[in-house]
Amino acid sequence: MKKCVYILILNWNGWGDTIECLESVFRLDYPDFRVIVCDNASSDGSLEKIRAWAEGRLDAYVPPDHPMHDLSFPPVAKPLDYAIYDRSMAESGCTGSAGPAITLIRTGANLGFAGGNNVGLRYALARDDFDYIWLLNNDTVVMPDALSQMVQRMTERPDAGICGSLMPYYDAPDVIWTTGGGTFNRWLAKTHSIDNRQPLAAASPREVVEQRMKYVVGASMLVSRAFLRNIGLMCEDYFLYFEEPDWSFRSRKKYALAYADRSVVYHKVGISTSRHDKGPDRSAESYFFRSQILFTAKFFPLALPLVVLRVMVNRLKSTCRRMICRRRQRVTAQEVSRCGSC
Repeated sequence: MKKCVYILILNWNGWGDTIECLESVFRLDYPDFRVIVCDNASSDGSLEKIRAWAEGRLDAYVPPDHPMHDLSFPPVAKPLDYAIYDRSMAESGCTGSAGPAITLIRTGANLGFAGGNNVGLRYALARDDFDYIWLLNNDTVVMPDALSQMVQRMTERPDAGICGSLMPYYDAPDVIWTTGGGTFNRWLAKTHSIDNRQPLAAASPREVVEQRMKYVVGASMLVSRAFLRNIGLMCEDYFLYFEEPDWSFRSRKKYALAYADRSVVYHKVGISTSRHDKGPDRSAESYFFRSQILFTAKFFPLALPLVVLRVMVNRLKSTCRRMICRRRQRVTAQEVSRCGSC
């Protein structure tokens, strides 16, 4: 249990969630970890806010009556030792001294999920002073023993390359978002989170999950150094979605997938990806459709015609829904305007 772990958190315009996540991370009972925060060129001053938090000048805010309040409050002792690097300096490893408690990295652009995380992975690989890397979404909070339980499961499963967690919903902590990972229908390019929306008390046994699981969800993935050396980094062909199935499918002939059923991570589902619907680029939904096609072409080319047809139908449905929604909004606005003039 004394193996060194890097905890890698990707941030994009979400400093409030990231700070809450960090507060829970620094309550972990694991004895040897360091944190990497990669910022994908946020426009909301995220890096400055996170720096202020590390210095003790800014606190996370969670309503006192929220069930997750005690996982990030009261604030951990500050200041915390930190360093800030740009991408080129970080990817060189900044070797020569022990890493700080938190390494903040400016990636220089919005590189997407895989690209942003890969900057942090290159930093860790260049330093080569770790046993595992825990990729953790910034819109999560963790139980104090979440990391210890994952390392223990990986120790029990030396054949595994990636380990997942039990992930309930942040706002409904008695309901499961996923147990570790998901299943995959190749003919529809459709993923399904195992035990999704089931009561926490009805979670599937660990052995059942590990038999069913085709990939570990990206919100909480503990990855071994051997896995990274042998399989490589995340595929950057996907900007959003399907990065973690790609990783798992690339490694399936060499590594098993593990599930730590006592590692509990609460997830604010959809918070991170929803920000792309407000940005200047394509919507999160568009990235999802694109990634479905890329993944299918790479791993299941025989299913590609059916998947493309399904994507086209779903895009048409989505366009129609948006048109109907906009029309209703216009009608409502006109009615409000008429009422105001009466």
